[in-house]
Amino acid sequence: QVQLVESGGGLVQAGGSLRLSCAASGRTFSSRAMAWFRQAPGKEREFVAAISWRGGSTYYADSVKGRFTISRDNAKNTLYLQMNSLKPEDTAVYYCAQGSGALYSTALTYDYWGQGTQVTVSS
Repeated sequence: QVQLVESGGGLVQAGGSLRLSCAASGRTFSSRAMAWFRQAPGKEREFVAAISWRGGSTYYADSVKGRFTISRDNAKNTLYLQMNSLKPEDTAVYYCAQGSGALYSTALTYDYWGQGTQVTVSS
């Protein structure tokens, strides 16, 4: 069974930075795609970023391109999301997910989800 645990969320001022981490249990981490999604109050869950199993390919939502960087350390079974130049509209619960990544921006592609970490950006 795969377990994903996010950390690193918090309260930050606009323009600031945060680094999210997602620690994964199980043997499948290094062979599966990983992604970050987010959900703001009253809104649907949306794709943020994804990374292939080796880390050679990365994908970003237009809203975060150039500000966020997704990376992974397969030796540590950990996924990261470096978030810079944060905006109030980035406020959401951020979830990491693991799956085939065949349709990297589609939530149904991912089999396992963490419980989320809250990111709040004040103006």
